[in-house]
Amino acid sequence: MNPKLSLVGAGPGDAELITVKGIRALQLADIVLYDALSAATLLDYVPEHAPTLYVGKRAGRHSYTQEQINDLIVDSAFRYGHVVRLKGGDPFVFGRGNEELAAARAFGIPCDVIPGVSSCISVPALQGIPVTTRGISDSFWVLTGTTKNHELSPDIALAARSEATVIILMGLRKIREIKTLFQEAEKGRTPVAIIRDGSTAREKLYTGIVDTLPDEPLPGSGPGVIIIGEVVALSPHFAIEKASAFLHTP
Repeated sequence: MNPKLSLVGAGPGDAELITVKGIRALQLADIVLYDALSAATLLDYVPEHAPTLYVGKRAGRHSYTQEQINDLIVDSAFRYGHVVRLKGGDPFVFGRGNEELAAARAFGIPCDVIPGVSSCISVPALQGIPVTTRGISDSFWVLTGTTKNHELSPDIALAARSEATVIILMGLRKIREIKTLFQEAEKGRTPVAIIRDGSTAREKLYTGIVDTLPDEPLPGSGPGVIIIGEVVALSPHFAIEKASAFLHTP
């Protein structure tokens, strides 16, 4: 038995957005521990002999704690051999990938990382929203809406005072607080988009301005990306004359 861990990013949801190297890792897996994947068809690449185990998390619903996942990785490596830890997006963008690598390395398990296409850039791009563009936005912030202590990240207040594009992941449950921070920074007229289930057949796009953001979370349970900045107006689905309400674009 040769224990090994491959930390693989599955991309934002569309099965075709995983990397070729990620597919090869799945094809060579002895066991796969996977998150809540929008594209369950990725598991079709796993050999028939290799078990697959769901260890994912959704807001308020955890099948395993992070510590239990770390233990599973180590135990599986010594029991089966090559463990593929398949995570949505990129493992190092709010994916706790480094914690899982550290747990494996503590037991001398060889590890490799196969980056994934992160939703923070790809999901806006698929709706025609560039996170930077000359003359409009020279930089962008990527932030988590919820910290380890389940509180709003204090960095969002700093980002709201900048001229950068602001991309917030895992922030839909704190939409009212986010709205207030941007209004306090005098950004009430700034274009904003929320994209749920990005890159999948279930994708929903909502656009408006900060002042028209809802005070309660939007319907649905899929992951969401919040984009705030003038670049949102570059999307063909955004119309400032319709920004008096927060609208769903079919």
